[in-house]
Amino acid sequence: MFNPTRDQVRAFFIDTWQKHQNKSILSPIESSALKWILEHPEYHALLSSPDAKEQDFSINQGQTNPFLHLSMHLAIEEQISINSPPGIKSLFEQLSAKTDSHHAIHEIMECLGQVLWESQRSGTPLNNELYIDLLKQRINKH
Repeated sequence: MFNPTRDQVRAFFIDTWQKHQNKSILSPIESSALKWILEHPEYHALLSSPDAKEQDFSINQGQTNPFLHLSMHLAIEEQISINSPPGIKSLFEQLSAKTDSHHAIHEIMECLGQVLWESQRSGTPLNNELYIDLLKQRINKH
C-alpha cells in the first residue's frame, strides 16, 4: 500500500500545480490531481507559495488543510472508479443526481472524514459499513 509522508503529499500537489503553470506534461495521477486543484481556485495561491510545504492548518481555527482535502478528492475518485467499498459508485450517482458531482464528492468526503476519525480514535480498521450507512443517510436528507 502506498503511504506517502506529509512532505511527499504536499510536494506532489505543489509540483503538479507548478507543472501546470509551466505547461509541462503531467502523469495520469497528476492530471487527476490537477482536475481537483482547478476545482479549488482558493488553493492556487497557496500551491504557488514557497512556504506551502511548511504551513500548518488548524482545525481549531476553522482552517481546512488543502492538501488533505485534495488527497481526499483523489481517494474518493478512486473509490468510485473501482466501486470500493461496494455500493459507493451507486451512492455517488444518487447524490450527484440530487446536486452536482463536485458537491456529491464533498458530501462523501464528510462521511469519509467521520469514518477516518472514528478509525484513528479507536485504533481499528476503517468501518466500511458505517461509511456506506453515513452516505445513505446523506442521500435521504436530500
